[in-house]
Amino acid sequence: MGLFRGPDGTNYAFVFMLVCSLFLLWGFCSGLLDNLNKHFQNSLKISRFQSGFVQNAFYMGYFLMALPAGMLARKFGYKGGIIIGLVLTAAGAFWFIPATQINTYGAFLAGLFLIATGLACLETIANPYTTVLGPAESGATRINLAQTCNGVGWISGMLIGSMIILSATHEVNVSNEQLKIPYLGIGIAVTLLLIMFAFAKVPDIHAEEEFKDEAQGKATKPIAKRAHFTMGVLSQFLYVAAQTGIFSFFINYAVVNIEGLTDQAAGKWQSAAFFLFTLGRLTGSAVVGFTKPHIALAGYAVINTVMMVVAMAAGGWVGVISLMASFFFMSIMFPTIFALSIRGLGEHTKLGASVLVMSIVGGAIMTPLMGWIADKGGMRIGFAIPLVCFAVIAAYGALWQKLESKDAGEKA
Repeated sequence: MGLFRGPDGTNYAFVFMLVCSLFLLWGFCSGLLDNLNKHFQNSLKISRFQSGFVQNAFYMGYFLMALPAGMLARKFGYKGGIIIGLVLTAAGAFWFIPATQINTYGAFLAGLFLIATGLACLETIANPYTTVLGPAESGATRINLAQTCNGVGWISGMLIGSMIILSATHEVNVSNEQLKIPYLGIGIAVTLLLIMFAFAKVPDIHAEEEFKDEAQGKATKPIAKRAHFTMGVLSQFLYVAAQTGIFSFFINYAVVNIEGLTDQAAGKWQSAAFFLFTLGRLTGSAVVGFTKPHIALAGYAVINTVMMVVAMAAGGWVGVISLMASFFFMSIMFPTIFALSIRGLGEHTKLGASVLVMSIVGGAIMTPLMGWIADKGGMRIGFAIPLVCFAVIAAYGALWQKLESKDAGEKA
């Protein structure tokens, strides 16, 4: 159990598993989004551009709450921040019950925004927290392992969403009434998690590490001047933009390119793609464990750049399979970029984590743009956006070691 043993010999395996439940939670919530995107196109008769605001509302919640979440973590500790995040998430989930009665796009977006503010608290805390629940050198392995639970949650969200949400789109008069079912379940599950965390011992071990340099009187370089961090923020922004665009418009792409394929059938193919995503994270934990994480990141990003070229050029089942393959190679990107970006930030780690979570706003900005391009030029052309994103991420992975060495004061 060396992977979860601290410098003093404390075993953090149980705490790690408890925190993993949070990764499962926000994965499930995110998995539902991609079904909502297509569902609202049918139920509310809106364009792809307008449906992109499902992701816009969700990721704007992340953007606006990330810095306050970091402040809450500093004031109340990681456990306190997690509890606040769970309360906000539960409130947003239960809001869907009256929202189905109001039955307006704005009411549903408000619920998604509120859920996102809670999840922003959880992500701001849980991602960096996993990196310190054991030896520092295995931080990237732990965060990738935890993100595997995120993939499981995403698959579950997609499967349940395709069965409950998209199944209704075959009716003549599409109803939004069924949306209360998955979100009521989320509200109940989050309430149970809230009780568990309230009584669990969640040590605030990171706080001591963050202020180690300060306690020793060492000056630390501001994060804005650390190239490995600032380029990491840009890469995370672009990764979430690419991921959200692919996840959101996979069903649209499949239906347009495969004659006779229904929304629900396309949703099942996407669920299979999420299985590849989860498999990629599980195997990715081993990959970043025996190779250098930045090299793995660069290699996976190059492959996904090629996959986007194929999706744009080929179409048909070849294009759909290339998009499915991209799920596997996207798998390690978010956690690996996160771990590489916060490496060596010391006392600035909580602030750095907050800024990285803010960069999730890339999903809010790029998805409507991708939808607009698809409306104007066709669904295939829209995938030019993730293509560019993956190319930049590949460059970050290739350059990371030199950037980090320079930031640490070593000879590049």
